[in-house]
Amino acid sequence: MTKKNYTDEFRQRAVDLYESTPGATLKGIAADLGISRGALKEWVDKLGSGTTTGRPGAVPSAGRPQSQAARIARLEAENAALRAEQAKLAEERDILRQAAKYFGRGDELVNRFQFVEDHKSAWGVKRLCEVVEISRSSFYAWLAAAPARAARARRDAALAEQIRAVQDPARGGDRAYGAPRVTAELNDGAAEGQRVNRKRVARVMREHGLAGIRLRRRVTTTLPEQSGRKFPDLLERDFTAPAPNRRYVGDITYLPIADGTNLYLATVIDVCSRKLAGWAIADHMRTELVEDAMRAAWRERGSLRGTVFHSDHGSVYTSKAYAALCEQLGVTQSMGAIGSSADNALAESFNATLKREILAGYATFGDQSTAYRAVFRWANRYNTRRRHSAIGNISPNTYETAVSPRLAEAA
Repeated sequence: MTKKNYTDEFRQRAVDLYESTPGATLKGIAADLGISRGALKEWVDKLGSGTTTGRPGAVPSAGRPQSQAARIARLEAENAALRAEQAKLAEERDILRQAAKYFGRGDELVNRFQFVEDHKSAWGVKRLCEVVEISRSSFYAWLAAAPARAARARRDAALAEQIRAVQDPARGGDRAYGAPRVTAELNDGAAEGQRVNRKRVARVMREHGLAGIRLRRRVTTTLPEQSGRKFPDLLERDFTAPAPNRRYVGDITYLPIADGTNLYLATVIDVCSRKLAGWAIADHMRTELVEDAMRAAWRERGSLRGTVFHSDHGSVYTSKAYAALCEQLGVTQSMGAIGSSADNALAESFNATLKREILAGYATFGDQSTAYRAVFRWANRYNTRRRHSAIGNISPNTYETAVSPRLAEAA
């Protein structure tokens, strides 16, 4: 199912991706987007700005060539920078090796503070806080509060001993007592200033392993949606289909930006071929976002009549506007149970894969433009080149072209 007609936006995005990617080649970008090199070159010649982002340290292709002395100076500077970076990484490795012994104990944040306190003479507070990712102000605030924490720990230990007495059958107690009854027992006859709060009792019991004996019971955590339309689960965790353009799943995920804001990505994924048939990005999670993703899938497929679209119970998917669009396009809505991510596991897995691969270990994108370009490239490459284990380790487009027609005939 090769895409032949491209929108002006797609052409401009392709040119922008080529011009903004360090070391990019026409052949590589064209392959990622599933287009010919000639087509991309034509778009670049027609729509491009005429400038590209070169590789770091590359010698400009135009202008006067560098002198031998300048070239040596540049290489020496690069060498010095690399040596400094290598030393910095070696130091970080040594710090993190020591820190690993702390991170397996209880409260991770407190353990980071304690690690900095124990090793500040070796590496310094500033460097340690930078490596273990805590702020110095938070560390110093924690350090200043140490006497208060010690006093609180002593009071908690004394209260824990009182709770043990209340729960000890040998001393007339009851092992089955939980926080409410223990609190009542402790407060029974106590003077006004000696009464204890139930929340504090519960916390101390939890921290000292003093929970009362109780029978476990099943707790329903999924509550019915109180507003919006409700639709039955037509997939029931069966993420298969006899041919493409029969069943789709979708979801919304956030894309974190360095300035603290988020972009939001809505998807429409073909269950049979795993093809990302439609997607949309916005700085909001209003209904228009999922509508744009569905319309993108409709444009890609030509028609969605008779298909099923499965999602969670998010308000945008239960809205009247979205239901009206689905009815207009001939799409039947399906929804999993509230609070059950497994009912939409395919879409959840897609979101996790996307973030893992385009963030490549970083916590955020540099800015919104960078995030959009990264998703634009990855989404097209996902369809044209990325091998998918669920369909025999071939790309979704290859699967739809070579394999799925035979499945449709067999069905």
